[in-house]
Amino acid sequence: MADDEDSRAAVMTSAMMKALSHPLRRRILKVFAKRDFARAADIAADLDVPANSVSFHLRVLADAGLISEAPDQARDRRDRVWKSDPLRLDLGTPEQPMADEVLGSALLVALAQDHAELLRRVVAWAPEFTAGRTTEIHGTFARSTVRMTEAQFEVLTKRLAEAIAEAQKAGESEGADSRVWEIDIVAADDRI
Repeated sequence: MADDEDSRAAVMTSAMMKALSHPLRRRILKVFAKRDFARAADIAADLDVPANSVSFHLRVLADAGLISEAPDQARDRRDRVWKSDPLRLDLGTPEQPMADEVLGSALLVALAQDHAELLRRVVAWAPEFTAGRTTEIHGTFARSTVRMTEAQFEVLTKRLAEAIAEAQKAGESEGADSRVWEIDIVAADDRI
């Protein structure tokens, strides 16, 4: 990863973990994948939830440093517009252990539930594609088994992160055929 991309990775603070532990806040952050900037009313309409609830959760996300205000996009001084800065967030590393292990574990369970829902959607759609009833691609379910060292695995994950960052940058312009893709990558070695 380039130096400027490395600086965009961070170990989550307790405030970030707490903010991300709420399912509506994770859904709100997904809206920012579709919109560069958003008001509470925009997000409320997208998610079909009350705007005052969204406003509260936006403040929590902002306090945690996951989103920030975009006053240059506001219509006037009272108009609150928000933007997300997509950081790669890690729960912790051996060099920088997670700030709150209990909270981090709870967040990991919540993220795994989100992953299971994503996988459920792909599995429900896959027969439409594999049986030839549709040619539109909406997902994939691929699995690879690779023999490599831990160092080789670290290089692979770095290359995947670079490819995803490159795709994010290329996808910043909204085209008529642009869609938001959720990408979950799960890997485990034969020792766990």
